Amino acid sequence: MRRVKKRHPVRKLILKLLLMCVCLAAAVGAFFGVKGYRMYQDAISQTSIEERVDEIRAKENFTVYSEMSDFYIEAVISVEDHRFMSHSGIDPIAVARAAWTDIREMSYVEGGSTITQQIAKNMLFTQEKRMERKAAEVFAAYDMEKNYTKEELFELYVNTANFGSGYEGIYAASMGYFGKLPKEVTDYEAAMLAGVPNAPSMYSPDISRELAARRVVMVLQSMVRHHVITQEEAEQIQQKKCKW
Repeated sequence: MRRVKKRHPVRKLILKLLLMCVCLAAAVGAFFGVKGYRMYQDAISQTSIEERVDEIRAKENFTVYSEMSDFYIEAVISVEDHRFMSHSGIDPIAVARAAWTDIREMSYVEGGSTITQQIAKNMLFTQEKRMERKAAEVFAAYDMEKNYTKEELFELYVNTANFGSGYEGIYAASMGYFGKLPKEVTDYEAAMLAGVPNAPSMYSPDISRELAARRVVMVLQSMVRHHVITQEEAEQIQQKKCKW
């Protein structure tokens, strides 16, 4: 007669705890998902996404995709959301990485937001870090991805981004920092502009040229890591620093 192998009590306890954690995570996700959906519906009931987009496009000096340098576009995508052209508004890999970072730091450190989610935040919601707002961004991002091209979404992002020193949008930042149209900036200047919105109060060249220069290095290394440029090209660009 075969003996039935008993499961170790510690292993059973661990499995139960894991199951409880999964159930708890699902319950929390559902709770904030419902709250986020309500927040999103409330936002668009006041002013629709289409109306908000029209308002942004109607602003003076709205910069379209073709009026930006190719290097700037590649730099922004590389450092902010390198799967932007392929995802549907949400990047599961980035979300998982951000979740792990937040758990490790025991704080809401990283959000894993895509460019589309950042547009939603800028257009529809406050900048306050709340779980329901993150959920609301997801609903908004999916809707925006269905109705606008990637080029149009990129335009909305860079025309509403905060570049520090009172500059909102790529046109104001390019003219304000360098006295040039967005299409005319050098690769070094483009990398600097791509890096500022991550933390405008730190990386604005008007506030700290040293930190702005460090951020350029980070942007260029991101471009190298994602095979946009080579290490040699990055080093050549770094040698051509801005002359204020």
